[in-house]
Amino acid sequence: MVLKEDLEAAVKTIFKEVWSERDGEVVPDPEDLNLGNDAVNLSATVLYADISSSTVLVDSYESRFAAEIYKTFLACAAKIIKDEDGAITAYDGDRVMGVFIGKGKNTSAVRTALRINTAVLQVVKPALKAQYPTSPYDLKHVVGVDTSNLLVSRIGVRNDNDLVWVGRAANYAAKLSALNAGFATYITHSVYDNINDSVKYALTKEDIWQARKWTAMNDMSIYASNYYWTVI
Repeated sequence: MVLKEDLEAAVKTIFKEVWSERDGEVVPDPEDLNLGNDAVNLSATVLYADISSSTVLVDSYESRFAAEIYKTFLACAAKIIKDEDGAITAYDGDRVMGVFIGKGKNTSAVRTALRINTAVLQVVKPALKAQYPTSPYDLKHVVGVDTSNLLVSRIGVRNDNDLVWVGRAANYAAKLSALNAGFATYITHSVYDNINDSVKYALTKEDIWQARKWTAMNDMSIYASNYYWTVI
């Protein structure tokens, strides 16, 4: 009964408490917000990088091998996110979330996605083949990118809490990274319409993106690519 009373009190407080909101210019840390209804509004671009078919990986291969795949992929993705001035905001099993803000946030996020593809093709896969020459495992991944306004708040309880990112970009980027239709990168039309030509066209001036309909989201327009950045 004591726990139920505590839960009821906590829920009632959250629903009744007036929100305190402010516009942000940097990606906040959990310590920048209190556990009450305190939030930062950000205009941001969110990237999710995810290993494809990870369930098959953990079900079919030895645990230490699967862990090495997780670790190598996430290490490369995380380093590239940081190199593009993105903030790593969450790790979730076999995927990582990066947030980009500022004037060039869409171009930086998309370039990050292309560079992650390069790292998988030119760094992780060759090293995997060299270490395990007889392994049939073929690493595949998907990166999803979307942009929108986000409400950032602190969730959890004292000594055990994190940030929650509420808004379309966080939700759509995560869902895009779960697509598995033969492409390494998916971006929304909102991102595509706001990226620099350097991440839109190949050296031949051909568009590197293919227009697609996202059937699960009412045929929303998205763009897909297997292009990779020439230099990591």
